[in-house]
Amino acid sequence: MHNETLTPEATLPELQHFRPTTSRASASHPEGTLVDKYGRRITYVRLSITDRCDFRCTYCMAEEMTFLPRSEVMSLEECLRVAGVFVGLGVNKLRITGGEPLVRKEALWLIERLGALPGLDNLVLTTNGSQLERYAGSLRAAGVRRLNISLDSLRADRFKAITRIGDLDKVLRGIAAAGAAGFSRTKLNTVMMRGVNDDEFVDLVRFAMDHELDISFIEEMPLGDIHGRNSVFISSDETLERLGKHFALLPSTESSGGPARYWRIPGSATRVGFISPHSHNFCDTCNRVRITAKGELYPCLGQNDAIQLMPILRDPAAGDAELRQAIMDSMGIKPLGHDFTEQMEAPKVVRFMSMTGG
Repeated sequence: MHNETLTPEATLPELQHFRPTTSRASASHPEGTLVDKYGRRITYVRLSITDRCDFRCTYCMAEEMTFLPRSEVMSLEECLRVAGVFVGLGVNKLRITGGEPLVRKEALWLIERLGALPGLDNLVLTTNGSQLERYAGSLRAAGVRRLNISLDSLRADRFKAITRIGDLDKVLRGIAAAGAAGFSRTKLNTVMMRGVNDDEFVDLVRFAMDHELDISFIEEMPLGDIHGRNSVFISSDETLERLGKHFALLPSTESSGGPARYWRIPGSATRVGFISPHSHNFCDTCNRVRITAKGELYPCLGQNDAIQLMPILRDPAAGDAELRQAIMDSMGIKPLGHDFTEQMEAPKVVRFMSMTGG
C-alpha cells in the first residue's frame, strides 16, 4: 500500500494547480548545511563522472562530439572527495550521471565507495541502459537505490534515429536485468518531441505499467547549439491531456526528491511524472546543484555561472576545508531561477546536456 495522497476530484489537463509553494529560509535548517540566499536547502547533487557516451542522442549532443581529454576530467578519487564533502554539508541524495556513467572505466570502484558514505541515504544513477545487462547486479550490490533509464521510443528504427547509434534490444535487456537484480521503482525518462515520438506516449506508459516501472515525460531543454527545438516542443499539459484520454490519471503528492510531479493510474503501481522546465518552472523549490566531469559546480542548469573545483582538487596545499568553502560560496551565485522558454532558438547556455551531466 502506497502512502501517497490522491485527489480524484482534480481535473485534467492542467499541471499548474499542483505546483509546490515557494520554499523559504527557516530556523529548521541545521547548522552547517547548504542553504542559498533564497532559503532553499540543497540536499541533492548530480555528479557527472564522464562526458562520454556510447549514444549520440539528438537532443543531448552533436553528432560529431569532441570529448574532454583525460587530464581535464576529475579522477574517480576526486569525484569521491567532492561527494564526501557534499555529504558532510547535509546532502543526502547523490545521482551519478554522465554522458553515460557506466562507460567510465572502473566506475564501480567509485560507486561502491559512494554507497558506503555515512549520511548518504539515496544513491541513484541515470543511464541510457546500454550497460545494465552487464552491471545491474553489481550496481545493486554497491548500494545504488534506484535507476533512471532513458527511453524515448519502443520502435527499433526510431530509437536508433534518436540515439543515432543505439540498440533498443540492448536497452530492453538492460531494463529486464535491472528488475532481475532487485531494483524497484525504476523510472523511464522520455524526452517529449512533437513529430518524433509523441505518437508513442500511450505505448510507453503501457510498457511502464506492464513492467511495473515509473515513467517521466520531460520537456526538452535548450542546452547546446541544437536548432529547431520550437518545432518539436510539447508541453507537459498537452501530453497530460492526451494521456488522460487513455488513462484515469490522479494527481499525487508523492516526490522522489527531484523536479518530477507525479500522477497515479488506479490499479497500477506505475507513477507517471512530468518534468516541466518550460511550462511550469520548478525553480522555487530547487534543492540541487550539478558537478560536471571537469569539476565545474553549476548551481543552476539554466545559467552559465559556475564555481571551478578542479584547481582546489589539484592544489597540494588545499584541503577539504578549502573545498568545503568553495561549495558554500557557490550558494551566493545560485539564481532565483531561469527562463528556458525564451532560449528555445537562441540558448544562452551553449554547453550540451552531456557536458553538464544529465
